[in-house]
Amino acid sequence: MIAYTKTTEGLKITVQSFFLEERSDLLKQSFFFIYFISIENSSPFPLKLLRRHWYIHDSTAQDYEVEGEGVVGEQPVVQPGATYQYNSFCVLKSFEGSMEGRYIMQREDGSTFSADIPRFYLQARLN
Repeated sequence: MIAYTKTTEGLKITVQSFFLEERSDLLKQSFFFIYFISIENSSPFPLKLLRRHWYIHDSTAQDYEVEGEGVVGEQPVVQPGATYQYNSFCVLKSFEGSMEGRYIMQREDGSTFSADIPRFYLQARLN
Protein backbone atom coordinates (compact mmCIF):
# COMPACT_ATOMS: atom_id res chain seq x y z
CA MET A 1 0.00 0.00 0.00
CA ILE A 2 1.64 3.20 -1.22
CA ALA A 3 0.99 6.55 0.45
CA TYR A 4 1.42 9.71 -1.63
CA THR A 5 2.15 12.89 0.33
CA LYS A 6 2.54 16.58 -0.41
CA THR A 7 2.82 19.57 1.96
CA THR A 8 1.80 23.14 1.13
CA GLU A 9 2.07 25.94 3.72
CA GLY A 10 1.97 23.52 6.64
CA LEU A 11 -0.93 21.48 5.26
CA LYS A 12 0.13 17.86 4.70
CA ILE A 13 -2.09 15.86 2.34
CA THR A 14 -1.66 12.09 2.19
CA VAL A 15 -3.54 9.81 -0.21
CA GLN A 16 -3.86 6.03 -0.50
CA SER A 17 -5.90 4.32 -3.20
CA PHE A 18 -7.31 0.82 -3.64
CA PHE A 19 -8.97 -1.11 -6.46
CA LEU A 20 -12.31 -2.71 -5.54
CA GLU A 21 -12.80 -5.69 -7.84
CA GLU A 22 -16.18 -6.55 -6.30
CA ARG A 23 -17.59 -3.12 -7.31
CA SER A 24 -16.03 -3.21 -10.80
CA ASP A 25 -17.46 -4.68 -13.99
CA LEU A 26 -14.66 -5.78 -16.31
CA LEU A 27 -17.02 -6.56 -19.22
CA LYS A 28 -18.46 -3.04 -19.11
CA GLN A 29 -14.99 -1.51 -18.63
CA SER A 30 -15.93 -0.02 -15.29
CA PHE A 31 -13.08 -0.05 -12.77
CA PHE A 32 -13.94 1.13 -9.27
CA PHE A 33 -11.26 2.74 -7.09
CA ILE A 34 -11.57 4.08 -3.56
CA TYR A 35 -9.14 6.59 -2.10
CA PHE A 36 -8.49 7.71 1.46
CA ILE A 37 -7.28 11.23 2.18
CA SER A 38 -5.71 12.59 5.33
CA ILE A 39 -5.32 16.37 5.73
CA GLU A 40 -2.99 17.31 8.60
CA ASN A 41 -2.64 20.93 9.70
CA SER A 42 0.79 21.72 11.17
CA SER A 43 0.33 25.48 10.75
CA PRO A 44 -0.36 27.68 13.81
CA PHE A 45 -3.91 28.63 12.70
CA PRO A 46 -7.15 26.91 11.67
CA LEU A 47 -7.67 26.23 7.96
CA LYS A 48 -11.03 25.79 6.24
CA LEU A 49 -11.32 23.64 3.11
CA LEU A 50 -13.46 25.68 0.71
CA ARG A 51 -13.16 23.94 -2.66
CA ARG A 52 -11.62 20.98 -4.47
CA HIS A 53 -10.37 20.63 -8.04
CA TRP A 54 -9.43 17.20 -9.40
CA TYR A 55 -7.63 16.26 -12.60
CA ILE A 56 -8.46 12.65 -13.46
CA HIS A 57 -6.42 10.73 -16.02
CA ASP A 58 -7.86 7.51 -17.47
CA SER A 59 -5.19 5.71 -19.50
CA THR A 60 -7.52 4.65 -22.36
CA ALA A 61 -10.36 7.16 -22.05
CA GLN A 62 -10.77 10.90 -22.05
CA ASP A 63 -9.26 12.80 -19.11
CA TYR A 64 -11.62 15.00 -17.13
CA GLU A 65 -11.84 17.46 -14.26
CA VAL A 66 -14.10 17.65 -11.22
CA GLU A 67 -14.53 20.85 -9.26
CA GLY A 68 -16.83 21.89 -6.44
CA GLU A 69 -17.35 23.08 -2.91
CA GLY A 70 -15.72 21.19 -0.06
CA VAL A 71 -15.33 17.42 0.08
CA VAL A 72 -17.98 14.74 0.64
CA GLY A 73 -20.58 17.42 1.39
CA GLU A 74 -18.47 19.22 4.00
CA GLN A 75 -16.26 22.28 4.28
CA PRO A 76 -14.21 21.17 7.27
CA VAL A 77 -12.12 23.44 9.46
CA VAL A 78 -8.87 21.70 10.37
CA GLN A 79 -7.53 23.04 13.66
CA PRO A 80 -3.77 23.43 14.29
CA GLY A 81 -2.28 20.03 15.06
CA ALA A 82 -5.45 18.22 13.95
CA THR A 83 -6.12 15.86 11.05
CA TYR A 84 -9.24 15.57 8.90
CA GLN A 85 -9.82 12.31 7.06
CA TYR A 86 -12.32 11.22 4.43
CA ASN A 87 -12.70 8.76 1.59
CA SER A 88 -14.28 8.90 -1.82
CA PHE A 89 -14.15 7.00 -5.09
CA CYS A 90 -13.46 7.22 -8.80
CA VAL A 91 -14.62 4.97 -11.66
CA LEU A 92 -12.33 4.59 -14.66
CA LYS A 93 -12.90 2.91 -18.01
CA SER A 94 -9.45 1.33 -17.97
CA PHE A 95 -7.23 -0.71 -15.66
CA GLU A 96 -5.17 2.29 -14.65
CA GLY A 97 -5.00 6.02 -14.36
CA SER A 98 -4.11 8.75 -11.92
CA MET A 99 -5.58 11.65 -10.01
CA GLU A 100 -4.15 14.89 -8.67
CA GLY A 101 -5.51 18.27 -7.80
CA ARG A 102 -5.76 21.01 -5.25
CA TYR A 103 -7.83 22.29 -2.37
CA ILE A 104 -8.59 25.96 -1.87
CA MET A 105 -7.97 26.61 1.80
CA GLN A 106 -9.01 29.68 3.81
CA ARG A 107 -7.02 31.15 6.68
CA GLU A 108 -8.60 32.83 9.73
CA ASP A 109 -8.07 36.27 8.20
CA GLY A 110 -10.10 35.28 5.12
CA SER A 111 -7.15 34.97 2.75
CA THR A 112 -6.86 31.78 0.70
CA PHE A 113 -4.17 29.56 -0.76
CA SER A 114 -4.04 26.55 -3.04
CA ALA A 115 -2.87 23.29 -1.40
CA ASP A 116 -1.60 20.66 -3.80
CA ILE A 117 -3.03 17.15 -3.69
CA PRO A 118 -0.24 14.79 -4.77
CA ARG A 119 -0.60 12.73 -7.93
CA PHE A 120 -1.60 9.21 -7.00
CA TYR A 121 -2.03 6.17 -9.18
CA LEU A 122 -5.06 3.98 -9.68
CA GLN A 123 -4.12 0.46 -10.76
CA ALA A 124 -6.45 -2.51 -10.98
CA ARG A 125 -4.97 -5.68 -9.58
CA LEU A 126 -7.22 -8.65 -10.20
CA ASN A 127 -7.33 -11.60 -7.81
